[in-house]
Amino acid sequence: MTNNQRIAYIALLSAQAVIIGLFERAIPFPFAFAPGAKLGLANIITLMALYTLPVKDTFKVVILRLILGTLFGGTISTFMYSALGAIFSFISMYFVKTIGNKQISLIGVSATGAIFHNIGQLTVASWIAKTWTVFLYLPVLSFIGLLAGIATGIMANYLLNHVEKLNYYLHLQELRKQPEAKGGRDEHASNLG
Repeated sequence: MTNNQRIAYIALLSAQAVIIGLFERAIPFPFAFAPGAKLGLANIITLMALYTLPVKDTFKVVILRLILGTLFGGTISTFMYSALGAIFSFISMYFVKTIGNKQISLIGVSATGAIFHNIGQLTVASWIAKTWTVFLYLPVLSFIGLLAGIATGIMANYLLNHVEKLNYYLHLQELRKQPEAKGGRDEHASNLG
């Protein structure tokens, strides 16, 4: 993948994540018994980036999504909640994907990210409220996050395996890993960016 292709792909994923996020904000809360809980549909794009791009480029997608999402319909408080949740989610998903390698599926990575997103948001809430008692809400949010994470993981897995261009980028990511595992990089991998 050339540098221009990579930049265009990052921009495309970021734009899709912002649009999905704005669409999701327009949906009334699907979980009436758990205020603040969302489906996290934009996480589908983060998962696709995590599996098709290097980690630094995936982080760029996350940051662009946060900034643009806030500019197009958020406030400072929503940015704070979203930012810490997204960072916790990204770090946990990357860690589980790296450590779990082939033992943990994309769906498991997604569920982990959903739970840690809730932990990040509750951390901000506890800082604002100046009490840790908000974490009593964590079991409810974790259960909903687990269900939402499984659902978004299934959707991302389907897209990665059935959309031809995404399958191409997934293949490029696998090619990038092979020479690094052998201790060197071949000429083809160095052209990937």
